[in-house]
Amino acid sequence: MIQDILPARFYNHYEEQTPGASDFAILFSEGKILVSYNQDKQILYFPTYGDFSFQELSATYLFSIDNQKYFLMPEKAELRVKLSDFSFFTPRQLRDLPLAPEAKSSLFAVFSAYHLWKWYDDNKFCGHCGKPLLHDTVERALYCPECKSKIYPRINPAVIIGILNQKKDKILITKYRTGYAHSALVAGFTEFGETLEQTVEREVMEEVGLKVRNIRYYKSQPWALAQDILAGFFCEVDGDETIKMDEGELRYAEWVSRKDVELQPNDYSLTNEMMKLFKTGGI
Repeated sequence: MIQDILPARFYNHYEEQTPGASDFAILFSEGKILVSYNQDKQILYFPTYGDFSFQELSATYLFSIDNQKYFLMPEKAELRVKLSDFSFFTPRQLRDLPLAPEAKSSLFAVFSAYHLWKWYDDNKFCGHCGKPLLHDTVERALYCPECKSKIYPRINPAVIIGILNQKKDKILITKYRTGYAHSALVAGFTEFGETLEQTVEREVMEEVGLKVRNIRYYKSQPWALAQDILAGFFCEVDGDETIKMDEGELRYAEWVSRKDVELQPNDYSLTNEMMKLFKTGGI
């Protein structure tokens, strides 16, 4: 999955730091990140803080991967390097590029940086009194100097659901009405007052009109594109197996045998890992 970057290690502990010239500089503009993609090597490159023409530009420490630090640059930062060396990509565009195994940590860095950039960008003013928010110096937080409110990074809980039909040895595969075009599983966000298991029951009923039983947890994954923490569950259809698809949400929902499961084009998602586990007989 996207976070499986070993032997590299991801460190998200926050400390107020000053960037050095060789630290990576993350620049977003309208949801796109500035990177260079080497098609021959299938590797992503980030500009460094030293590539920016004004060294006094403020930069916010994001995280480290091994000994490499990543800093978020202000959106109007000016580059000294030739703009032709770098281009703006959406994280989804970078997800679809062929990448060498050693570049996987770079893609995870893109996703993680997007999560924090989106949070910072969405929280410039206090939601309680409207005053500009400031960066906390001791933890990953924003605070209001006026009313003392404190805001932490947003993380949305959501579930991925592998629904099994044991009588026919099939799994329920879906495709979304809009957005991602490849095979998927039933999924949805946890609502207030719900347990994750209750989210599973509700989302399955809403999207495909089925009751389920034997709900069991499989694995979790951070998914920064939607600021999510995904929890994967397997369960079994309970009783009537007739699919009643929510056509506003999905354009495809069918029971699919193991050999006919079409996997996604890359191995980044929890959804794909769960489909692959069924296809290969792991569950």
